Amino acid sequence: MLKKTFTLEHTLYALALAIALGLRFLHLGALPLSDFEADWALQSLGIVNGLKPALGPNPGYIHLTAVLFAIFGASDFWARFWPALAGSGLVLAPWFVRSRIGRLPALVLAFGLALDPGLNALSRLAGGPMLAIAFLALTLVLWLDGRRAAAGLFAGLALLSGPSVWFGVFGLLLAWAAAQLLPSGFRGMTSAVETEPGGGAESVRPQSGLYSGQGLTAALSWGLGTLLVVGSLLVFSPQGLAAFVKSFAVFFSNWWTLSDVPLGRVFLALPAYELLPLVFGLVGLVRGLIKRDAVSIKLSLWALAALLLVVVCVGRQVADLGWALLPLWALAAVELGRHFDFSSANRWVVGGVITFIFVLLVLSWLTLANLTLLDPISTQARLQWVFIGGIALVIAIALVLVGSGWTVNEAWLGGVWGVLLPLALFTLAMTTGAAGVRKPRTLELWNPEPRLGRADLVLKVANEISNLNTGYDAQLPLAIVGVDSPALRWLFRDWEVEESDIFAPEATPELVITPFGVDLTLTADYRGEPLVWREVGDWYNATFVNWLNWFVYRQMPVLREDIILWVRADLLLDNQGLPTP
Repeated sequence: MLKKTFTLEHTLYALALAIALGLRFLHLGALPLSDFEADWALQSLGIVNGLKPALGPNPGYIHLTAVLFAIFGASDFWARFWPALAGSGLVLAPWFVRSRIGRLPALVLAFGLALDPGLNALSRLAGGPMLAIAFLALTLVLWLDGRRAAAGLFAGLALLSGPSVWFGVFGLLLAWAAAQLLPSGFRGMTSAVETEPGGGAESVRPQSGLYSGQGLTAALSWGLGTLLVVGSLLVFSPQGLAAFVKSFAVFFSNWWTLSDVPLGRVFLALPAYELLPLVFGLVGLVRGLIKRDAVSIKLSLWALAALLLVVVCVGRQVADLGWALLPLWALAAVELGRHFDFSSANRWVVGGVITFIFVLLVLSWLTLANLTLLDPISTQARLQWVFIGGIALVIAIALVLVGSGWTVNEAWLGGVWGVLLPLALFTLAMTTGAAGVRKPRTLELWNPEPRLGRADLVLKVANEISNLNTGYDAQLPLAIVGVDSPALRWLFRDWEVEESDIFAPEATPELVITPFGVDLTLTADYRGEPLVWREVGDWYNATFVNWLNWFVYRQMPVLREDIILWVRADLLLDNQGLPTP
């Protein structure tokens, strides 16, 4: 038996996993749950409290999160734990396909998945589609690697992960059907992956093909077992199985239920966040077609199928682009994996080209940032745009000169790395914003709207009033009148809350929350304070300068919805003979 050793390859995968865990779990519970997230978390909390709530079509998240709530208590962190863990585990998927795309491209893919802005944003979204994306991707790679039982387990988890999983399944089926229509010359070509021995990794398991019947019984057994155990929460919540069936119906309803997110805004997320995989993925697509590389062609079909579904599905959301990111990053990784060999190139020449292009691209970004301060129709703004175009022309001429004066390989290596490094910095910057770990908070496309405003201030004021009068937080009755917000219910989950649509004039609750502009007509005296509760980007009224400012700084005018927190007058300091701070 061969002794397995910890190699450099293992170390790099561990580093990619550590980066993924850091980006996904850093300040995971700092931001309060939005309405979208709180709706799912409240269902998990309802199960823990024995309320038997009607479950939405994501029983996997609801039941797994209910287990965490039962053990550790309900919190924003634990509500987002499973998507963050699944998004981190996705980084290990390239390990199982390194024999198909090459060890070096697989490593590049692992780091790409760890740093991707969209995947990081979805991983920090409670109840979002990340469970479906991660579990289905792991199902695919584990099946390709011959691990049938593990593939069946993750397939069962994927099927319980909401309507988004069907988006991914249909995308894969569409790509497979398109691949069958290709000429046999395209289907039969093999990929030029690394085959040299030694490479720092243990031997790769034999491959048996995606549709082989070997191990099908084990896969079905584990899949059905997972479906029944997790779907019913060990029979404590059997309605989860009905919710699983409902996810299929909800997916199909998206084909005729119009989304409030226009198609243009969805596809804006690609250049706004995914420039690195987009640029090198397109290069990999073209190279794959020219070289008739089977792996690149199949990945291209998968990416195009996922994008096509986004176009034709009228109920689309920006999160649906997550399915296209996987093959797009794989294409980019295969392409980038070709450009790590500097042994035959003059490193001084390559280094000079890299530095030259890097400086020019940084200069073009600073020029773009300066355009946000100018009148878009002014002469100065036009000259700035000409300057940016001139930079692109200078880069192209420089690469041609280097290729003719030295070698094409040196020009190509310098060009690739000169573009790669600034795009990597751009990706990292976009990731910190999309993940919500950058201050000040920015307006991101990946997060479903509306986002919460000053939820922390709402809870802080209510707790201060409670502590002043009872000595403890969350001890006063609270009435919520005319505000339908799952996030508000989640925020006050530890309080005694009564919700209604109209006032009961004879009632005198200690605290009342109403929409802005509503006056209380109760028998007792109240004082109210307006607080920002929800915000949405003013996308439809945005000007060109607004859009440019958003692209550079992620800042956009917002529309705010206020609520009023009313406090009964006798609970305030000045009515108790105490000095008001």
